[in-house]
Parts: sequence; C-alpha cells; structure tokens
Amino acid sequence: MTTEKVKRISLYVFCISFSLINLVPLLWMIMNAFKSEQDYAVNPFGLPKEWVWGNFKTAWESAGLTQFFINSMIVTIIATVVTVILGALASYFITRFDFKILKWVKALFLLGMLIPIHATLVPVFLMMNEVGLSNSRIALIFPYIAFNLPITIFILSGFMSTIPKDIEESATIDGCSIFRVFRSIILPITLPSVATVTILNFIYNWNEFLFALVLINDSALKTLPLGLTSFVGVETASYTLQMAALTLALIPTIVVYLFMEKQLVNGMSAGAVKG
Repeated sequence: MTTEKVKRISLYVFCISFSLINLVPLLWMIMNAFKSEQDYAVNPFGLPKEWVWGNFKTAWESAGLTQFFINSMIVTIIATVVTVILGALASYFITRFDFKILKWVKALFLLGMLIPIHATLVPVFLMMNEVGLSNSRIALIFPYIAFNLPITIFILSGFMSTIPKDIEESATIDGCSIFRVFRSIILPITLPSVATVTILNFIYNWNEFLFALVLINDSALKTLPLGLTSFVGVETASYTLQMAALTLALIPTIVVYLFMEKQLVNGMSAGAVKG
C-alpha cells in the first residue's frame, strides 16, 4: 500500500469519524423528539415504537416559539445580509485597488479575529445603555455585524484575490463603472464564498446566546435560544418536548444550508478542478 493511499484512507476515516461525532447527537435528538415520554423512559436509544408528531405542536405552543422565531429571524436575517454586503464591498476594495492604506484596513479587520468576542460583553452592554439602544433588536444586530465582519472579509478577500484583474479591466474599457463591475462580474464569480460566509453568519447569529441574554430583558424581544432556555426550565421533566423544540430550532439552519448547497458544491468542484 502506497503512502498516498494510506494518507487518503486516513483522511476518509478522520472525516467519517468527525461526521459521526457531530451527527449522532443530532440524530438521537431528532429521533427522541418523536417518542412519547414513556417510550423515551423505557428505551432512550431505540427507535420510536409509535411516532408522536403531536410533540412538535405541543412544544411550539407550550414554549410560545412563534414570537421567539420572529425575533430571531428579524435579527439574524438583517445582521447576516448587512454583514455579507459590507464584507463583500470591503473585500472588493481591499483586493482590487492598490492604495497603501487598504493593507492597514485589512490588517485592522483581521486583528478583530483575534479579539475574544465575549470579552467585549460588558463594554458593549455599557455602550448600548449610554446610547439608549439596550433592550432592543438593534442592540443585537450591531454587535453581530461588527464581530462577524472580520471572518467575512477574511474569506471573501482571499477568494477575490485569486480572480484575474484582466476581466474587470476589459469591462472598465467597455465603460462599466466600478460598482457595475462589482455587481455584474466580481459578485457572481464569488458566489461560492458568499454562500459560505452567509451560512457561517446565519448559524452564529441564529444560535448566539450570551449577547442576547445580557442585552435583551423584554420577553417580547427574546430570541429563540433565550426562549428555549426558559422552556427547559418550565418543561424540565418532559425531555421529548424539549427535544421537539430543539429540533424545530434546528430547521432554519438546515433550510439555509440546503438553499446554499449548490453554490458550495460548485465552489468546491471548481477548486478541485483548479487543483
């Protein structure tokens, strides 16, 4: 057996093992979401004897997930869209123009990746109180945008730097403006990386808990992670309802991934062909 074949097999074993470590708890949670409480108590690791679809309706109504879902959707979608747009524009100007200051701007953004996000929790809380934005959706949107911009710019600028400048130079000669070049040429080419950062931003914003816990006090503005925490306190004895609620919270991230999957696969395929 050649060294190359051993490396390939080892890589496959590692990837499969890593996938199982992450998938087994999720599959176990989803499976138990369909069980009755008695079925779960008798055999928590087996398949449901009877699939109880009513757990999801009961969990939704008991936890009052409607308002939590709406709040999370508003905050997550706005923060994700703004972050991706700003990150794409910043990455375009950083990688396609040769001003010396842009290198320092990129370094400043990358420096933000080294700062522990939750170490800024207290300063952010004090700032939001000072400007009167505490206990509002904007109090969550601003930090989500700020802390996700560095990784967004890092990924997008790395992808854009590989695009030959001859393409946009030809478009400029034909009379296209800078923003037209960005919108019609650069952005379509970078869709795989845009899909990547969109998924990363959405997952982080959707699951973020600590900032929401500190900055939001009004129950009408609580996001889904806060709502699920309250539900666990109320329905502690009902593990199947808890798992049903957690499964419902998982659905939007799966939908976003499936929606962006085509662009991700196309990007990986293109990278494999280039390699």
